[in-house]
Amino acid sequence: MSDCKPRGADILRNPHLNKGSAFTEQERDELGLRGLLPPAITNLENQVERTLKNLETKRTDMGRYVYLQALQDRNENLFFRLLIDNIEELMPVVYTPTVGQACRQFSHIHRNSRGLFISANDRGKMRQILDNWPEKDVKVIVITDGERILGLGDLGANGMGIPIGKLALYTACAGIEPHQCLPVMLDVGTNNEALRDDPLYLGLQQPRLDGDQLTELVDEFVHAVQDAYPTALIQFEDFTTPNAFSLLSDYRDQVLCFNDDIQGTAAVALAGVIASTRITGVDFADLRIMFLGAGSAATGIADLIQMALKDAGVEDEQARKQLWLVDSQGLVVESRENLAKHKLGYAHDAPKMDLISAIKEIKPHLLIGATATPNTFTEEVVRLMSEINERPVLFALSNPTSKAECTAEQAYEWSDGRAVFASGSPFAPVEYQGKTFKPGQGNNAYVFPGIGLGAIACEARIISEEMFLAAANTLAHLVSESQLEAGTLYPSLPEIREVSLAIAVSVAEKAWEQGLAQKEKPADVKKMISELMYDPRY
Repeated sequence: MSDCKPRGADILRNPHLNKGSAFTEQERDELGLRGLLPPAITNLENQVERTLKNLETKRTDMGRYVYLQALQDRNENLFFRLLIDNIEELMPVVYTPTVGQACRQFSHIHRNSRGLFISANDRGKMRQILDNWPEKDVKVIVITDGERILGLGDLGANGMGIPIGKLALYTACAGIEPHQCLPVMLDVGTNNEALRDDPLYLGLQQPRLDGDQLTELVDEFVHAVQDAYPTALIQFEDFTTPNAFSLLSDYRDQVLCFNDDIQGTAAVALAGVIASTRITGVDFADLRIMFLGAGSAATGIADLIQMALKDAGVEDEQARKQLWLVDSQGLVVESRENLAKHKLGYAHDAPKMDLISAIKEIKPHLLIGATATPNTFTEEVVRLMSEINERPVLFALSNPTSKAECTAEQAYEWSDGRAVFASGSPFAPVEYQGKTFKPGQGNNAYVFPGIGLGAIACEARIISEEMFLAAANTLAHLVSESQLEAGTLYPSLPEIREVSLAIAVSVAEKAWEQGLAQKEKPADVKKMISELMYDPRY
């Protein structure tokens, strides 16, 4: 029988195996690499240094994004070592905000396929398509239909950049092995006419399927995954609000899955809310919170905060009364007709009013923006919040940066330096009246990798809401006093692997407590989980 192990150029073309110039003399002889590489032998640290110097020559974030994608296609260990060691600088390139621009241009910058593209034409073939994927030990799947990419809308198959980016963070932030990650684009068409008219567009050039047709395709996919990878976690990403809630309702109690836009955003926002009380001095149980935006993100946050309030001793009805939604038509109230189902629980007995009137009437301690509409936290809004609160709390969570409700500089300036500010995309430190503020980024990357790692480690059957609550509480208590003094509501990004490990432990512990874990609990949970975490080395 012939030896089927890769040799020579085949190794250099395999990103799992390729070490580039780091192959030793012995390896070059044994693997048929002699002459295929320059003679100098370097180590991983040298390669990271060389790669950083190459990155410096790229003049735009898109240029850096394309370069890093090519690196991941060539040498995974080097890519992830670089990303882990430079997470603060490179996360905005690999994910938000640059990934939004990358999705817009996805078909134009496409070089090498990554993940699975499953189209509406593949009905009845999904199990067969999963067999085409070369890796059999899949643990995490991120799937999108591309209809609501960040705050950018329907980008169709171009939305594949989101699953790719999310899974890069699963590996970098929580140590999920790269070969265990599977990005999936469910291409059901697009209603974006500019894409359909673009001759370079790589997706189906037809109107988007919806309703029962979409539901049936997702159902076939979920069942195919259960057969092919029965312990894999499915993360639903960037579906529209009605579809996001519907799919979550259909599968949350059946399979290991969650929706990051609803539940991940909720956990990271709740963590920031809890941390903010250490600055403002307002008791968490007494908070009045207003949301500008009433989609999947806002109502997901509200649902988890309501659960946290109940956990703090507040009755359900009272907890709801402390949470208010404002959408494009104003305050969500009972007298409004045709309210979407997910808004009904927050439709209070109050008169109709706009945002300014609602702030004056309700006097919220926190204002959370999840609108995907920029500049909605106007100077009037911020100054009004500052009149009501000694330390107004403002969360401008919409992504990418161009969609933020306000900038960090505006928040600090309009509040005379009193605002407690967090955002969805990164903002640079702000100097105001002799003080340096370091705005915290409420990035979902603080929670979803750790939640996934914890669920996988204990082989959870499902992910419960209590696990998200545990993750939020863990994250909130990892913020140091010095970070709070600088106005930061989240740990620093270089700490993110330690953060993910702590969250994974809390999630796994909750799974065992709730009887949802299929794996026997070890004597040392933290040690067991830490030993699962991939650390790229040669």
